[in-house]
Amino acid sequence: MTKVKQGFLGEIRKDLPSGLIVFLVAVPLCLGIALASGAPLFSGLIAGMVGGLIVSLLSGSPLGVSGPAAGLAVIVLTSIEELGSFEIFLVAVVVGGLIQLILGFAKAGIIGYYFPSSVIKGMLAGIGVILILKQIPHAFGYDADYEGDFAFQQADGRNTFSELFYMFEAITPGALIIAIVSLAILIIWERPFIKRFKIFQIVQGPLVVVIVGILLNIIFKNIPGLAISSDHLVSIPVAESLSGFFSQFTIPDFANISNPQVWVVGATLAVVASLETLLCVEATDKLDPHKRVTPTNRELKAQGIGNMVSGLIGGLPVTQVIVRSSANIQSGGQTKAAAFFHGIFLFAAVLIIPNFLNLIPLASLAGILLVVGFKLAKPSIFREMRQLGTGQLVPFVVTVLGIVFTDLLIGIGLGMAVAIFYILWANYKAPYFFKHEEYVPGQTIHLELTDNVSFLNKASMLQTLNHLPENSKVIIDGSKNRYIHPDVTEIIEDFKITAEERDIDLEIVGVMSRLDEPMIKKFSKSVIRMENGNSMGPKQPEQPDSQ
Repeated sequence: MTKVKQGFLGEIRKDLPSGLIVFLVAVPLCLGIALASGAPLFSGLIAGMVGGLIVSLLSGSPLGVSGPAAGLAVIVLTSIEELGSFEIFLVAVVVGGLIQLILGFAKAGIIGYYFPSSVIKGMLAGIGVILILKQIPHAFGYDADYEGDFAFQQADGRNTFSELFYMFEAITPGALIIAIVSLAILIIWERPFIKRFKIFQIVQGPLVVVIVGILLNIIFKNIPGLAISSDHLVSIPVAESLSGFFSQFTIPDFANISNPQVWVVGATLAVVASLETLLCVEATDKLDPHKRVTPTNRELKAQGIGNMVSGLIGGLPVTQVIVRSSANIQSGGQTKAAAFFHGIFLFAAVLIIPNFLNLIPLASLAGILLVVGFKLAKPSIFREMRQLGTGQLVPFVVTVLGIVFTDLLIGIGLGMAVAIFYILWANYKAPYFFKHEEYVPGQTIHLELTDNVSFLNKASMLQTLNHLPENSKVIIDGSKNRYIHPDVTEIIEDFKITAEERDIDLEIVGVMSRLDEPMIKKFSKSVIRMENGNSMGPKQPEQPDSQ
């Protein structure tokens, strides 16, 4: 693997085309999430611009891409209704950004390092499955559900699976042809014989897909039965003039800054957006071919500033988002310049060529996202997790199913709960475990403590000691132990008493000194206090032997 060149433009040959692909993927997602949020369509594009132009420069993530997140759509929708207007909601976005900034300085980013690998991989695979399921209807030309909807239950009362049946009632032949051609191009582009030609290494497959999609759309306009309506195309708001473009930016209503509900919404946005960002950071770092590590505290600061700016100019809240980050990685992005270029393309295209972008069929983008989804949820990933054992496989599968049948955050929450259960179970069994059915009367029972015994081992210790047979010889060996939690030492101390009552011959090795140390210190302090309180005065230090 070649080393990444240093400098912001060191990998421009790869970052520029990757940024273009991410931009093409981002446009319908920004619009779809704004639609789902009950906000102006342009607010989604603003958030995408801020994520590309500002967050990417401040972030330490080499491959992460930020923008409006589908996971916040429901919160945004209900918050706008509760606060009464979009302008008041923007104040909450600014407040949320400020709280994120404070979280970054408070080093709250360390939370990101505690997500189990099985859950992160489950999140990636779950997003991949969702992308496939959600994009199939768009590939057939059935665009009833908006782009960027990753929730199982849809706003129209249908769900991810029912949509797959409804699409057969409204197939658009032109869109289906474009989707099939798009998939064929992308598959061929990945073949080794294509990679031998330098031109195909420079020009990215997804870019060819979009160009071919636009050409086919124009050709189909004159063919009855294949023409594609505007409902099946990208739909960017078109401003008639430069002043009209900037009039789409919205200023927050800071007269409501003292409204307690604004601060509640702001805090909610900060917490949820931070969690989504930290999850995406961990997932993106795992996908990074160079295995670079993103500084999470810096990421929270960058996201905080990004949300403050987005709120100030009328944009939706931003987070780092996995679909665009995955597209960036799969398109060959190498540094954060790719995310910055995607922001430039987004700003320039919306300002200069919105009518041209509105010729892009959603079916073309569906082909691109279907390939992204497949790469995230390849069968080999499921086989790999199965080989790692039940403790990794079950949290992984629960996370995938949770994301598919609920939404991103709930799915991850379910996966985390199962992963924590397995961690607790492993701690329950790890340091010591006595199998009563294998015990031979008269045999010495040897319980060897591991090097680190935490409070998580309390249940295991209690269970083990309570099931030791009477009239037995027991050795608790802590010679290899470096740390033992006070709760566990207390259990061992209590067992010393019950062992006598159960006629258990108990020997404690290595732990005894630590058990008795507090008592020794307490006794020594009492002796010193008695001597210092003696009428003869404080004890004089011993004189050295003169001889």
